[in-house]
Amino acid sequence: MDTILNPLYYAVSWIIVQFHSFYGLIFDPNSGAAWGLSIVSLVVLIRICLIPLFVKQIKSTRNMQALQPKMKAIQERYKSDKQRQSEEMMKLYKETGTNPLSSCLPILAQSPFFISLYQVLNHIAQNKVVGVIDQPLLESAQKAHIFGAPLAAKFMDSAAKIESLGASVTDVRVVTVIMIVLMSASQFFTQRQLMTKNVDLTVKTPFMQQQKMLMYVFPIMFAVFGINFPVGVLVYWLTTNVWTMGQQMFVIRRNPTPGSKAFEERQERLRAKGKLVEAPAEIAAKKAAEEARQNRQQPKRQTKAKRQTGGAPAAGGTQRTRAGSADSAEGGAKKQSLEKKDTQDGKEKGGASGSRTAKSGQRKGQQRPKHPSKK
Repeated sequence: MDTILNPLYYAVSWIIVQFHSFYGLIFDPNSGAAWGLSIVSLVVLIRICLIPLFVKQIKSTRNMQALQPKMKAIQERYKSDKQRQSEEMMKLYKETGTNPLSSCLPILAQSPFFISLYQVLNHIAQNKVVGVIDQPLLESAQKAHIFGAPLAAKFMDSAAKIESLGASVTDVRVVTVIMIVLMSASQFFTQRQLMTKNVDLTVKTPFMQQQKMLMYVFPIMFAVFGINFPVGVLVYWLTTNVWTMGQQMFVIRRNPTPGSKAFEERQERLRAKGKLVEAPAEIAAKKAAEEARQNRQQPKRQTKAKRQTGGAPAAGGTQRTRAGSADSAEGGAKKQSLEKKDTQDGKEKGGASGSRTAKSGQRKGQQRPKHPSKK
């Protein structure tokens, strides 16, 4: 490994030494400020060089989000044929110009520098010259402390090793724990910001579930592996996390994903400044909806008595009601008298008909005997 990465050891150590020479003019050359800022400057320089890859990562992530429905359809269609499924996926990537590995390019590009810095700091902890860091610079780096913790010390180091670097176990572990917590928190916030603001929530895809899972997995990974990182590497990784968080906030605010919450917020800002030119059809639809809302009248509230009677009658209506009630009373009396007369007439007619019915009944009761031959 050392043979393969030896050129990178020289590159990383040379960059750190150049920044240390500059900060040594401002601070004590043996101080943690001079060496710590040299590591921070190394991160900033690497991340500036990786900006084109970061832009490519953003575009690739968006393309992957847009392709998720089509990818899901291909998986459902060729569920039993994995080879055909892979062929259709590659065909889809080729047609849309999407590379699934593009989203990992910044991390992959940083990995060699991260490993090289880890090995450089490990050589310093073992009192070994590495790259362009000679013996005087090695002794200076070993004396450098950040909040009482040596650059080359780790959380899991023994008390004897930490004391040989001129520090105490308590100082090293307190500093490393705080840096690991900040490192994990910044990673969690960065991933959460991506999920809550820069994702089209109208489309539910497996990619969203994957990103949600990574939001919790990455901080745990940093916490687990962080206890084996030297303090200088924790400075490097915390700086790159903060840079990623700020860079992502800038990109989400200026160029959000269409359909996301950040995109709606950006549209509102542009609309408030008068920089957003909307389509005439959209403006007409909004105007019609606003006019309909203003013209809509709410029903007037009525008392219980009005609801039961259907509203209070007017004065003229009251008089007409009284007159109508008097007429109805007279009509009722006439109707009763007519009903009585009809009843009496019915009784008289009923009696006469009853007598006729009785006589007919008697006639019907007297029957002639049948002839013996017709029995």
